Amino acid sequence: MRIRNLNFVVDGIFNSDQDRTLASPSRSGVFTHGADDRLARFSESISFDYRLYQQDIRGSKAHAKMLCQQGLISSDELESIERELTEIGGLLDRGEMPFRIELEDIHMHIEQELIDRLGDVGRKLHTARSRNDQISTDLRLWVRDHLDILDALLQRLQVAFLSRCQKDHDVIVPAYTHMQRAQPVLAAHYWLAYIEKFSRDRSRIVDCRKRVNECPLGGAAVAGTSLPIDRAYSANLLGFERVAANSIDISSDRDFVVEAVFVLTMIAEHLSGWAEEWILWSTTEFGFIKLPHAFCTGSSIMPQKVNPDTLELTRGKSARVVGNLQTLLVLIKGLPLAYNRDLQEDKPPLFDSFDTVLACLELAIPIVEQAQLQPDVISARLDQGYLDATALMEVLIGRGMPQRTAHHKVGELVAIAKGRAVPLSNLSDAELKSVDESFDGSLREQLGVKGAVAGYRSYGSSSPERVAEQVKRWQASLAVQS
Repeated sequence: MRIRNLNFVVDGIFNSDQDRTLASPSRSGVFTHGADDRLARFSESISFDYRLYQQDIRGSKAHAKMLCQQGLISSDELESIERELTEIGGLLDRGEMPFRIELEDIHMHIEQELIDRLGDVGRKLHTARSRNDQISTDLRLWVRDHLDILDALLQRLQVAFLSRCQKDHDVIVPAYTHMQRAQPVLAAHYWLAYIEKFSRDRSRIVDCRKRVNECPLGGAAVAGTSLPIDRAYSANLLGFERVAANSIDISSDRDFVVEAVFVLTMIAEHLSGWAEEWILWSTTEFGFIKLPHAFCTGSSIMPQKVNPDTLELTRGKSARVVGNLQTLLVLIKGLPLAYNRDLQEDKPPLFDSFDTVLACLELAIPIVEQAQLQPDVISARLDQGYLDATALMEVLIGRGMPQRTAHHKVGELVAIAKGRAVPLSNLSDAELKSVDESFDGSLREQLGVKGAVAGYRSYGSSSPERVAEQVKRWQASLAVQS
């Protein structure tokens, strides 16, 4: 959930360089002068990390419960802290908490509001934790939450493609390699290919989630703490599977952020490839598919245009996600142990990548559901491109001819057919025999796209039986009724 309004307040009006200072709660008594307000503006992260407020409050409540269990705060203090944190969360939900630049980040905003309400009781909340382990905890909770949202959307997209397998079950389309017509396949086989790609994406989410789901809370700044805390108790309250094992690593680890954005990048790449294909398929030159008008736009000058802008933007926005991954990889390159302020910059690319991919998925689902294949247009040109040439070659192999020989001879037949601008099935007996004396008219019985599709046998092929098996398997896997 996002805060509705970002309301920033900066205390003070600065009339001179000597006056340009702000007091920050994060500055201890060791400082003899307040921070220059230009530093405050330069270093603030509240403008983007406000999005972590729900996770910060969850983490703070768990930390407070642990402190109470360990006798570091009283039960009355815990009750007060929990009550006020809930009210602060409500303020943030409604966009009623003003943000102050000098408080830097969402953690300090919530803590300062708690202190303003409870005084010393509020000050006790930060016992045995640092903002280093606090932000790592918040960020892991946020990534975990959003990986789950991402997985649910990917499943819906798989279901959308699976529904197309039934809708388009008898449609044959040309498959392409090198953007040249290759072999005929069932449209359902095409849709199953996308289901497989998104299945791999979902498996990467599962793997990534395992490494995200360990609790850094209680690692403190870098060395741990001498206070008698129970990190396993906090981890259990927050639903983490295990406790992060090394307090130095806790402060600096952003592997999980990079890995999450890599997962998002692969999804974005898959969506971009799908978008490109359907952009091509929707052109007059292809005419394979009609896109839903609700997700297209017109031209400011050409009244006939129906432009696939949603797909083009999906293709284009993938570049942002790829760029975000590059940003994160460069960000952590060469950072010494443990925490460095550079890591504040991990959140904008992370948030942007999730936002971008989630938005693309939310639009991809209805497009896949509503788009219409154009079987008449497709079938009218299926005999173009010699899609049955490979099938003919395999017939010859089945009769005992070596593969390389059969490959060459069918190529000669294609050359003859191309010269006459006719399909292979229109070649005369004489033309067949001109390539090989053993060829006769019976070969024509093996030609045509329907015969080629019917002839497939191997597991994973476009055989109607194999495709039906895969559809049934995915229906069971995705809990979809036939």
